[in-house]
Amino acid sequence: MFDAIAGRYDFLNHFLSGGIDRSWRRKAIRSLALTGRERVLDLCTGTGDVAIAACQATPRAARVVGVDFAAAMLSIGVNKLKGQQLASAVAMVQGDATRIPVTDGSVDAVTVAFGIRNVHDVMAAFREMYRALRVGGRIAILEFAVPQTPGVRSVYLWYFKHVLPRLGRLISGHATAYQYLQASVTAFATPDEFVKLLRQAGFVEVAASPLTFGTVILYTGRKGDS
Repeated sequence: MFDAIAGRYDFLNHFLSGGIDRSWRRKAIRSLALTGRERVLDLCTGTGDVAIAACQATPRAARVVGVDFAAAMLSIGVNKLKGQQLASAVAMVQGDATRIPVTDGSVDAVTVAFGIRNVHDVMAAFREMYRALRVGGRIAILEFAVPQTPGVRSVYLWYFKHVLPRLGRLISGHATAYQYLQASVTAFATPDEFVKLLRQAGFVEVAASPLTFGTVILYTGRKGDS
């Protein structure tokens, strides 16, 4: 499914969010408090937008590894990196978020943007993030959520159920990809449940920060000393 929509993926991300998705990614990178020396692992990297944001931040990441299972997404990401002269700063690797192809304690930060709900075993992915991080390393995870404010919630659910799938199908040419998006978001863990899972995986200083009326949550945390 992700390979099938890769060609229109970036356009749809920006179009369906009204362009706000760019600011969400920048906020995630800012939460890492980069100093210019960090190695960043971007899981479910897709076409590399978060990896690019990490390289364009001030201060920027010293090195980024983007991991995704969808070859067509990675191919588009590689071309984007070449076009922005960032190919030497980012390695794009095909891989599984539950078996990350990096050594223990080898990265300073891990990011995931709108991909963790697509991972079959979320706890396995969290354990792998924890393993890959050095002690004190940070995580920044962006994920959609159903807002709790009554008026916002009803508009959001109407848009997600009736508008987004139709626009997604029309533009992407894929019959079910954006129906899957709607279904996966509404069925996914609540922010409180997600925070509990991160803590169970060993992360400390875990926080959930709502963005854009609670339609997106930025989850942050740190690998503790033990």
